[in-house]
Amino acid sequence: MSNLKSLRPTLPILIGASLMLTMALGLRQSLGIFMPPLTKDLGISVSDFTLAIAVQNLSWGLLQPLAGAWAGRKGYRSLMVGGSLLYICGLILLATAHGLISVILGAGVAIGAAMACCGGAMSMAVAARPVSAAMRSTVLGIVSGAGSLGAMLAAPVGQFLSQSYGWRAGMYGFIIMALIMVPAAWMAGRVDDIPVAGGGAANQLNARDALSAALRNPSFVVMSLAYFVCGMQLVFLTTHLPSYLDLCAMDPMLGAQALGAIGAFNVLGSVFFGWAGGRFNKLMLLGGMYITRSVLIAWYFMMPPTAASTLFFASAMGFLWLGVAPLVSGWVAETFGLRWQAMLGGLAFVSHQFGSFVGAFGGGLIFDAFGSYNAAWQGGVALGLAAGLTQVCFAYGRVPRQPPPAVT
Repeated sequence: MSNLKSLRPTLPILIGASLMLTMALGLRQSLGIFMPPLTKDLGISVSDFTLAIAVQNLSWGLLQPLAGAWAGRKGYRSLMVGGSLLYICGLILLATAHGLISVILGAGVAIGAAMACCGGAMSMAVAARPVSAAMRSTVLGIVSGAGSLGAMLAAPVGQFLSQSYGWRAGMYGFIIMALIMVPAAWMAGRVDDIPVAGGGAANQLNARDALSAALRNPSFVVMSLAYFVCGMQLVFLTTHLPSYLDLCAMDPMLGAQALGAIGAFNVLGSVFFGWAGGRFNKLMLLGGMYITRSVLIAWYFMMPPTAASTLFFASAMGFLWLGVAPLVSGWVAETFGLRWQAMLGGLAFVSHQFGSFVGAFGGGLIFDAFGSYNAAWQGGVALGLAAGLTQVCFAYGRVPRQPPPAVT
């Protein structure tokens, strides 16, 4: 109870970070609903649109460490507010697009760069600073779970406006919703007034020394490499699961229902793994999640899909989805301190985004080459099991052993 009371002074910061994250992720994850009418209206191909999304993922990943370094030096408020404004500009470019260049600049470059400034890494770093170490992992799980709520609002609103008034009206609806991000980022920026907890050596390092320390840490390197598999598996599913169900002659609505189930169980999983990360070894939990995901993917794709199996699969994968965020962010904070958390978490996230690119684009290439997704999901399962087992074994091998009791 005393821990919960200690959160009261920090609520404006936590609410601001949650609102910023839920809009940033929710609007971005819902852009796919505009793909059919947008591509038809502008006369571009589906691959052109997915190229813009690929550019978005790469921009986000590559710029994330730089944004984190800026936050560590200059503070979070200006960066997050600027990122929110850039996000709105990206949506405006997309809403007024008349060709491929505007789509790539808006949905790709602008929104990708904006996500580096006001997405998950920044929200996690902001949420971690004002809370006690005892509550940090749980709070990170709650804020991460908030990132799934935006899609539940954005997707139906955007779909309704698009069907009723055209896709541009839906995009303008997104722009209006994105305006919430600016005051939310400003409110979350109050964290700049809170000194970094602890005066340990990790918080006294400059950016270059912190980066060097992370790259020399074997646990950080293994965690970052395994993060590649996380992005690859998840973006493969969000991109190609509806297409796979269509190939299996399933109801087209089942794909949308599956993505909705993923979003709903994201919230539960994030809160649960945030809680679990405060009580168990975070790196072991990460490895266990990758192994479990891989087993679920193999089980699902090895048999003909049904509505029941698809929704069960989507719910289980959703539970194991965003729970990665509080575990990675929490481990980075407790290992390297809070000052450079956003930068180092962003560095690990680069690997995740390259995996996302491979999951989306590579899955399409494999399908075009072989006419099925078999090689794609089999490769994803193999890499997932290898990464998960390596993560678990490495984490177990580095768990500090308690010294034997002294003989009296």
